[in-house]
Amino acid sequence: MKIKNICCIGAGYVGGPTMAVIAQKNPGIKVTVVDLNEKRIAAWNDSNLGNLPIYEPGLDKVVGEARGKNLFFSTEVDKAIDEAEMIFISVNTPTKTYGVGKGMAADLKYIELCARQIARVAKSDKIIVEKSTLPVRTAEAVKNILDNTGNGVKFQILSNPEFLAEGTAVEDLMAPDRVLIGGEQTPEGLEAIDALVNVYGSWVAKENIITTNLWSSELSKLTANAFLAQRVSSINSLSELCEVTGADVNEVGNAIGKDSRIGPKFLKSSVGFGGSCFQKDILNLVYIAKSYGLDAVADYWEQVIIMNDHQKHRFAKNIVKTLYNTVSGKKIAFLGWAFKKDTNDTRESAAIYVADILLDEQANIVAYDPKVTAQQMYGDLDYLQTRDSASNEKGLTVVNDPYEALNGAHAIAVLTEWDEFKTYDWQKVYDNMQKPAFVFDGRNVLDKPALEKIGFQVYVIGQ
Repeated sequence: MKIKNICCIGAGYVGGPTMAVIAQKNPGIKVTVVDLNEKRIAAWNDSNLGNLPIYEPGLDKVVGEARGKNLFFSTEVDKAIDEAEMIFISVNTPTKTYGVGKGMAADLKYIELCARQIARVAKSDKIIVEKSTLPVRTAEAVKNILDNTGNGVKFQILSNPEFLAEGTAVEDLMAPDRVLIGGEQTPEGLEAIDALVNVYGSWVAKENIITTNLWSSELSKLTANAFLAQRVSSINSLSELCEVTGADVNEVGNAIGKDSRIGPKFLKSSVGFGGSCFQKDILNLVYIAKSYGLDAVADYWEQVIIMNDHQKHRFAKNIVKTLYNTVSGKKIAFLGWAFKKDTNDTRESAAIYVADILLDEQANIVAYDPKVTAQQMYGDLDYLQTRDSASNEKGLTVVNDPYEALNGAHAIAVLTEWDEFKTYDWQKVYDNMQKPAFVFDGRNVLDKPALEKIGFQVYVIGQ
């Protein structure tokens, strides 16, 4: 089957970049990305490519090449569904904040709404591709909705999880380690799998495209993120041990990373992992295990989250302790708010939780991030519902100039590893800070000896 028309429901961090690359690599396929958020779609269509709603290095170039030719962004969801032969579902699947499974299970209401809308609109056979990260056997629920609409339309459901690392998403899409496609092992299912293989096969080597059954594909995504997060929490647990024994977590990470069985990736200690996937997917895995009565499995994976939360709290509490057990009324400068460099995504960012703890201690936080807006920062704090919006706005000031954030500060907290932080005039920063001048490097990004030579008192996780 040769696909000529693709629709993607959801113009977020996954849908937008993925469809842009698919369109660029498949000039013969019309790709339409739809979303009900008019402001987001307008940003994707902005003539100034610097105003795209998502910041990813290289994304503006890809969008610029394909947009208006075979890549389109629209709010006309029904029209795009009707015209498409293949529909990607790439909507948000947050952790439930209510009811059964609260705090663990994935909230699938947006997936269900998509399925019902497709069922209502579709007048011809469709291939539905799960792109959002979903619990195992979600495809079964989607198919059940689609197959019971009475329209006489046949649907094939595929699972095609994304393995993008934000900040390198375009690189990951251009040269993926693997593309995973799961589908039913029936003649119709295998034909649908083959159709999607052909889409990716226009630029991905066939040996890097893995095909499985539906359930293996869905579980592989959760497992991949759980394993990566586990490595982060493992090295972070040792960072605390390093601090009390005189070891250096960087040296430990480098030493064990040389073991070919372990490898060097995800062994860099920090204030904790964030992002849209790691915590959500592990909690999902925990919930699935518990729902099947596998309590030992659930407890094992839940410990990864517990350690990550501990690392964030430990970092914040160390700031308070070092500043003579009080930060009340003191200016704490935050460098970075995004959960990692080279992205404007702040979901589950460590900065949010460190800020929340320090605001409870009545600190005055002044934050700078090169890509995150003030509106986003305030929204992140409001989402926690720890205090009202007015209190958050009173406690947190957001500035566009890093030196404004640093000027007169009692302490600096580095929460994102933006490269630009290394290039600042740190002598100037020191001269204009309160003394003693404290730096808490939560990302191990600054030159500790150089800063100490200037006169800073520097605290780095794991040292």
